Amino acid sequence: MIATSTAPLPASACIRRWSTDAAAPAQRLDYWVGAICEGFLEMEATSPSAAVFHSSLESVSWGNVAVNRVCGSAQDVYRTRAAIARSRDNYLYLLCKSDSAWTAVQEQRGARLLPGDLVLVDSRQRYEFHFPTSANTVSLQLHPEWLAAWLPDVQAALGQRIDGSAGWGAVLSAFARELTPELAAAPPLPSRLLMDQLGALMALAMGAPAAAARGHAFPSLRQRILDQVREQHAQPGLTAGAVAASLCISPRTLHRCLAEGGMTFAEHLMACRMSVAARLLSDPRFGRLTVAEIGRRVGLLDASHFVRACRLHLGATPARFRRKPQG
Repeated sequence: MIATSTAPLPASACIRRWSTDAAAPAQRLDYWVGAICEGFLEMEATSPSAAVFHSSLESVSWGNVAVNRVCGSAQDVYRTRAAIARSRDNYLYLLCKSDSAWTAVQEQRGARLLPGDLVLVDSRQRYEFHFPTSANTVSLQLHPEWLAAWLPDVQAALGQRIDGSAGWGAVLSAFARELTPELAAAPPLPSRLLMDQLGALMALAMGAPAAAARGHAFPSLRQRILDQVREQHAQPGLTAGAVAASLCISPRTLHRCLAEGGMTFAEHLMACRMSVAARLLSDPRFGRLTVAEIGRRVGLLDASHFVRACRLHLGATPARFRRKPQG
């Protein structure tokens, strides 16, 4: 049986709000620590931009689920052993951030999260959130008994990246991002129905063993890498580091992900360039373009390098490839 609150849920609820606008600039970070301790649980926070720090929290409770929205400056948030020892209430939190990459750590398990990804953490264990750009996040507070009725192995799901771009993870991400405090305060459907929908989507997105979930993460990321290389192939001197930065991942992750698929960055980049070059060389509409210009259009500024690449990958020099009958 799904755990439910014994008290009836109101048709509408008030939004609780905290904002550092209520404090003087020099006291805003201290105010914020107090706000998250009151609105969530006891935590600590630091910020590299303390002098211009700004954050706000809005929250609506549905009983077993509370919908929270955080907006604010770059910051690092910590749930410590001391705070855990002092807490009488504990919850799980499902977090989703759509505007920039960030990092979450639960005990020794860490996840680098891309925009739209989700992660589940348990306040009964240490965690850290590192928001290098902004802290704009949807945070869904979940009662442990309620979540245990939906997930057979909650512990296995903690601290794991839930891919928000594919499969049920994408559906869960879209649903979570729609759960704003405004919607929670005046839900278009009964709140219990929306909670059931949340639980069902979490079960679909997170119910598989953690190892299997990790195994499916790389193919999705690999496709994003391949797509990004195709989009940027015409940039001269394109590097793996530049593509990795555009995807908010490390170069090491990029190389490891491609290696899992049996390819290297250089191989895929050259394959993209040669595919476009072959199309330009064989299409009569581009007959007025010089060989050097076609090379430049695929990111190879050195004409001799372009000729060598065509001979190696297309089996002919650009001039000969152009004269070949296309059938």
